[in-house]
Amino acid sequence: MSQLAANPIPFSEPPYLCGLPSPYYTPAHRRFQTACRQFMWDNLLSHALEYERAGEVPAWVYDTFCQHHMLLPNLGAPLPVDWLKRLGIHEILGVKVEDWDYLYSGIYFDELSRSGLAGVGASLNAGFSFGIPPILNHASPAFQERFLPDLLTGRKRCCIAITEPAAGSDVANITTTATKTADGQHYLLNGTKKWITNGIWSHYATMAVRTGGPGPAGLSVVLVPLQDHRGVSMRRLRVSGQRTGGTTYIELDAVRVPVGNLIGREGDGMRMIMTNFNHERVSIAVGVTRQARVALSSAFQYCLKREAFGKTLMDQPVVRHRLAQAGAELETLGAFVEQLLYQLCHLPKDEADRKLGGISALAKAKAGMVLNECAQCAVLLFGGAGFTQSGQGELAEAILRDVPGARIPGGSEDVLLDLSVRQLVKLYRAEERKLKQSKI
Repeated sequence: MSQLAANPIPFSEPPYLCGLPSPYYTPAHRRFQTACRQFMWDNLLSHALEYERAGEVPAWVYDTFCQHHMLLPNLGAPLPVDWLKRLGIHEILGVKVEDWDYLYSGIYFDELSRSGLAGVGASLNAGFSFGIPPILNHASPAFQERFLPDLLTGRKRCCIAITEPAAGSDVANITTTATKTADGQHYLLNGTKKWITNGIWSHYATMAVRTGGPGPAGLSVVLVPLQDHRGVSMRRLRVSGQRTGGTTYIELDAVRVPVGNLIGREGDGMRMIMTNFNHERVSIAVGVTRQARVALSSAFQYCLKREAFGKTLMDQPVVRHRLAQAGAELETLGAFVEQLLYQLCHLPKDEADRKLGGISALAKAKAGMVLNECAQCAVLLFGGAGFTQSGQGELAEAILRDVPGARIPGGSEDVLLDLSVRQLVKLYRAEERKLKQSKI
């Protein structure tokens, strides 16, 4: 795993790492990929399965990633260059921060997921991927001065807290309230947040709350102190996959938060949340594609050596058929995701949010479906070993348990499939109106 194999197992690597030509990746991208793979192996992935069994990644791993600025790639592209240079951060594994693009981000998310286990990466990156971007994109300069130096360097950790027991993908119906005190200086927060990745380790949560009436217009986003803050209680949740992700249940009982912790304006929360989802969904799609590669290629390798009925599994036509079906889905997904990353490199952010929001939702939904196909294929081909949490099929079994974590968070699959088409219809009608107006 630490080095790229001279002859990789089929389906184990994207085509550009199998010696095939690609229009996307420059020599600089390839140098970063090599350095990133080695860093991930040395500092995380060589012990990923061991950490997953234990249910937690050691704290020193997070510190090491922060010391080498290796959580900053989770912010997406472009990076906040001015802020990073103010903090003395000029490059990431040899890549100048001003040169960072979404293809570098894609390489990073791909390599972070190369163990096949989503939880080990999720244990580190939720704050940088989803909690910090709303502050960078919507908070006032004064707000940023207060919080970004500690958050961007990892001295303080944060998470994103949107989901509630009765409001997951239905963001507009969030019920956690933030009511101003009589003097107007603080919000009092009451409610619950559930399935919050990294919450248990976080100092802050970038939290969706209701400051106004019902529906999306009543939502705002507030940075809420968590650890040892009065009225906040947290406990870890046991989930079927991503055991190292620190999934957390947060209860808020008259939690006092300064009004200065409001990100952006009151009532603007829905827009912030929905645009923030675009980056989240792209990052999930990339990582999930790699998980699918790990699952399918591990089964492929097993079938080359495992014998049954007097010949290897690979000599059985039915086995080859299963591998081919899953492999076709996987390579189609890989091409889709690479194309999306390239488009993100060449569109301004506001245009990308508008034109690619639906496509990003579709990519994330498709990735979950493909992971399910590849993970089920792997477990079936491993047979009894794929049903066992040890031995040759342990990784395939663990990846199959991770599948719901790909299909539900970031917007559940059916919601995203519907959203993608609604967004495409909206874009089509907007262009149709422009064409009609141009003919008048």
